Amino acid sequence: MTVAHPPAGTLRTRVHILAGQVEALERALAREAPPEDILVQIAAVRGAAQALMMQVLDERLRDEVVGEDDAARRAARADRLLQLLRGYAR
Repeated sequence: MTVAHPPAGTLRTRVHILAGQVEALERALAREAPPEDILVQIAAVRGAAQALMMQVLDERLRDEVVGEDDAARRAARADRLLQLLRGYAR
């Protein structure tokens, strides 16, 4: 079965966005921004990291679970993905 992949560079784009958010946080800390501004920027970093994580999980789900024709291998791969999700949720 052929699996459609997201456009090349999508993950790299998300990493660049995350890096930009971290740099903005560093700048806010350097200028001693108010705590509210720091918290907003931390939330932006967290959002960018979560978007990256979801993109990776989405690709893995599509490639290794949905795209697998063999039921036993599909179940084993789904179990591995669930372990990853449980680890992330901790």
